[in-house]
Amino acid sequence: MFATTMPAWQKIKSIAVLAPLTILAACATQETGAPPAPSKTPLPVAVQAPKPVETPQQKELRELIGQQDRLYRVAAPLLTTNAQLCRGNAHNLLGFTAKNKYSFPIEYADTARSLGYDERLQVTGVLPGSGAEQAGIQRGDVLMSVAGKPMPQGTDAERQAAVLLSPLVVKKAPISLGVLRNGQTRVLNVPLTFACAFSIELGNADNVNTYADGRRVLITRGMLKFAQTDEELAYLIAKDMAHNILGHAIRQRMVSTIAEVIDNLLLPHPDPTTTAGTAGIRVYPQDLDAAADTLSLYLLARAGYGIDNVPAFWKRLADQYPSSVPNGYTALHPSTTYRLSMIDKVTQIVKAKQEAGKPLVP
Repeated sequence: MFATTMPAWQKIKSIAVLAPLTILAACATQETGAPPAPSKTPLPVAVQAPKPVETPQQKELRELIGQQDRLYRVAAPLLTTNAQLCRGNAHNLLGFTAKNKYSFPIEYADTARSLGYDERLQVTGVLPGSGAEQAGIQRGDVLMSVAGKPMPQGTDAERQAAVLLSPLVVKKAPISLGVLRNGQTRVLNVPLTFACAFSIELGNADNVNTYADGRRVLITRGMLKFAQTDEELAYLIAKDMAHNILGHAIRQRMVSTIAEVIDNLLLPHPDPTTTAGTAGIRVYPQDLDAAADTLSLYLLARAGYGIDNVPAFWKRLADQYPSSVPNGYTALHPSTTYRLSMIDKVTQIVKAKQEAGKPLVP
């Protein structure tokens, strides 16, 4: 099973390593006073093993993970700096995400293993400014224990871990986590982070839209590509966070309908008929939409994002995907002219408060 003959490339590499030692030994035997004769033998070149070629599925999964990372990174300051404005939607959080190979679509299970994911949960993202970051939790840490109890593993690990952690986070005391890093186990005391408790999800669809069901914000893959910068992506997340804070899905009596759309778009192979037209979601009236725009500007400013380019972004979105595009954003948020006029007014109010050092609250 294991060949005893050294491969040709490995022989070349071994010679390349040993050759300089031979040269040094020869120089040591030179007579003093006589300059060494220049060597006509070319210096050996080390041959490196070829890098493994990434499979198309590995590339797809890396792209998916990268998109999720982008969402999490952009959303982080919006979640951590706006607990005051999130009202009853703010809770104590650990401040990191964790996945195992079962966290990805089933067709990616083997690919996830090839990228280092196994039965155990490992940290995939740390919320900047969170207690997890302060405690030293790092991406790639494998979760071994919580409060002295073994961390769940396997197909249902994420849900079981949430059940295990749920009674601990309400106590507000730091939580003891055992993590495996570079082959060594260490125990870290992680302070809890009081933040907006909305989950930010990536939707598996190419239509340019977003959805908010009161507890989740979903950005479709198509909308993620449309957002040219992280700041533009922040505009979208903040707008739907504002819809959730203001309870607009409840007021529209659309919680279950929007939740079904989000649930579907989280599947590896969503049913495209559920996003046809407006997906049964009622169009947002201009007063609710403008109220969400107003609150979103405060959420953005408090999180350190610029707000000068907000009107230009929404105008570009409406121009490229007008309300006539049935499964696009403007079809559900048609009052673009009214929204832009309100955004201009509120932007000036927010900037005036910033310059005067006043609290950034509506």
